[in-house]
Amino acid sequence: MPVPPLDLPTDTAPGAPNLVQALAAAAGDDPRRRALAALMARLADAAVPLAARLARGRVPGDPKAVVGKNRSGDAQQALDMAAHHHFLRALSGMSVARVLSEEAEDPITLDPAGQFDVVMDPIDGSGSIGIGAPLGALFAVFPRGDSFLRPGREIIAAAYVSFGHSLDLGVSVGDGVMIATHDPVAGQFHVDTPRATIPETTRMIAFNASNLRHWSPGLRGYVDALLQGADGPRGQDANMRWIAAAVGDLHRILRRGGAFLYPADARPGYERGFLRLTYEAFPIAWLVEQAGGAATDGRRAILELTPPELHARVPLFFGARAELATIAAHLAPDPET
Repeated sequence: MPVPPLDLPTDTAPGAPNLVQALAAAAGDDPRRRALAALMARLADAAVPLAARLARGRVPGDPKAVVGKNRSGDAQQALDMAAHHHFLRALSGMSVARVLSEEAEDPITLDPAGQFDVVMDPIDGSGSIGIGAPLGALFAVFPRGDSFLRPGREIIAAAYVSFGHSLDLGVSVGDGVMIATHDPVAGQFHVDTPRATIPETTRMIAFNASNLRHWSPGLRGYVDALLQGADGPRGQDANMRWIAAAVGDLHRILRRGGAFLYPADARPGYERGFLRLTYEAFPIAWLVEQAGGAATDGRRAILELTPPELHARVPLFFGARAELATIAAHLAPDPET
């Protein structure tokens, strides 16, 4: 006996534009913005076959098989490298001069005459490959330049892909963040959130509690106040979340609000933070600011920073502006690290 269909709405919301239409409308007649819109649409298209591969899990082979190490010393898994090469192919022919990827030690030249430089993390959260947990990808676009050692304020566009039970993409070309979801039936991304907005306040906080003992006294005081909830100085309970993929937390915060913490700590190798500034923190910070939130290293806006080296690490806090101000106040007594 056939299984009956789900009793859920099946039609796209009336008037919901697809992503290509929305990007084209944002670009207008400006040739450079049209080229940028085409680049972002290409990244969206490239996410579809990658999502299909993720959905097959271990059936075609182990996507988590270790095939090497990247510049930061992290194990490179088969899917990390496959996604790296997949997005490089997608970016070819899109007026991209050079690409800096987490999975390559040096920048990769595609088209020396291209208008744009791209930084990318092809698979974010790759420690969760193969277990069905959310994964992502991150991208930021700069005008073509002489170096990737440049401040985040020079970014002109950014995007993330969230691979979960749905395939979602958030993108900004400098006028807010739109979020689109892929419809496998229609074969296109539909923009369901034309302008994502992060509320200024929140009770939803994301951090890895297992590292708390390594944190600075100020941050431990912040968490202690959170855990006291309504009985403590904050006067309200908090809801703790931790997806273990920064894109997963970014996607949730853009959808529902919240704040994310990945500070530096006392463990060897974590003294300057863990996430990479150029291709993880920069695109996240660009998107968060475009949605009305804030992103800092605890004291300074992430986009004001200039990486000292290509794969530099950084502490990262992002989300609701009021919550980040509270975190900064707790960090103020701590010595600069």
